[in-house]
Amino acid sequence: MKILFCDEGYSEARRRLARLLPEHAIQATAPSRVVERLPGVDVVVPYMAQIDARVIDAGTFGLIQQFGVGLETVDVEAATRAGVWVARIPSGGTGNAESVAEHALLLMLALARRLPQAEQTLRNGQLGEPAGTALAGKTACIVGIGSAGGALALRLQALGMRAIAVRKNIGGQAPAGAAFEHVYGLAELKDAVACADFVVITARYEPDAHHMFDRTVFDAMKPGAFFINVARGGFVDHAALADALRAGRVAGAGLDVIEGEPIGPSHPVLALNVIATPHVAGVTDLSYEGIAREVAENVRRYARGEAPRYAANAPAFNRARA
Repeated sequence: MKILFCDEGYSEARRRLARLLPEHAIQATAPSRVVERLPGVDVVVPYMAQIDARVIDAGTFGLIQQFGVGLETVDVEAATRAGVWVARIPSGGTGNAESVAEHALLLMLALARRLPQAEQTLRNGQLGEPAGTALAGKTACIVGIGSAGGALALRLQALGMRAIAVRKNIGGQAPAGAAFEHVYGLAELKDAVACADFVVITARYEPDAHHMFDRTVFDAMKPGAFFINVARGGFVDHAALADALRAGRVAGAGLDVIEGEPIGPSHPVLALNVIATPHVAGVTDLSYEGIAREVAENVRRYARGEAPRYAANAPAFNRARA
């Protein structure tokens, strides 16, 4: 079988999957060239490439298998009509949740201890500058308390932080061991962020959450708070974030994801007090090994004519076999 990764980055994912599926061919292409690379492809790994009805109709593949959770760029309804399975890999149980939580903590610490400024004063030969902010005793608002949000809460508790949360399913169970002083519904987002010294997005992105963090939400944040996004760039109106940073309403932002990525060095938000990373929160040895294992199992299941695990749809037929 032939597996096509729709991004030429994330090379470690392909290397780890190849070791688990030596009998299959694994290739990669730029998102802009997906259609021309589809002939003979059996499985598509979308990453952030648009897999819409046009792309689905252009190929004969029978499985769209994400190397992770997000399916916001996949037209699941069009895939279902065409007889194409769509599957994701959950964050919990693969090491991804823990990796994302660690990266969120990295960004929080780098902002709070003013890492870029500290590096500059070191180059200038100064000592004792700049003064930082301790995490101990502060309040973190975690938006989305699935596996990654729960893993982050556990780590913040160990640092002596208080945790509150915002979630869509207000009646859902909190992840095991994670303690929250209060859980807010989405309608109470502004009330929640007003209480927090750090606001961290770890939620799974859905289209109805587009620009959920807009001007009104940033205006509601506690003055001097920090903002961190390790989920998806679509959650954030980055023009509104830039205005909040310029005004000092938000003290700094840690962004692993930005809408429209990949972005260039001239993106306006990067000129502000922002620490940005290239969508690598889940890019670790632990996460890649766990996700590759699950992806390999789904490829084997598909090759045997079985339904994939963690499917997002249930097509009435499989066009590749038909």
